[in-house]
Amino acid sequence: MSARDINLSSRVTYLVCYDIANDKRLKKVFKLCKNYGNHLQYSIFECDLSPRERTRMEVELKSLIKSTEDQVLFVSLGPAEGRGDRVISALGKPYTHFDAPCYVV
Repeated sequence: MSARDINLSSRVTYLVCYDIANDKRLKKVFKLCKNYGNHLQYSIFECDLSPRERTRMEVELKSLIKSTEDQVLFVSLGPAEGRGDRVISALGKPYTHFDAPCYVV
């Protein structure tokens, strides 16, 4: 097994979901999450992360959020490799790939 194979097999897919109380911090968290994954909904990203990337993302997020007001959840979906195709179903409005910037009103 090559180093590349080991790196790919250690990736885990996470839903990274956040609730940020301050608009300025919200924009920063959005930009940071966009560097690590795919934007699914307003405050939800899908990120395939190695353990090192997850640690780095958590450290960066901790520096942006206010722990007494904000929350970021990492929901593990399991290994990134070998899961098959991503299947997303929606209730209500149909799911569409969401790649628009985050606007805070």
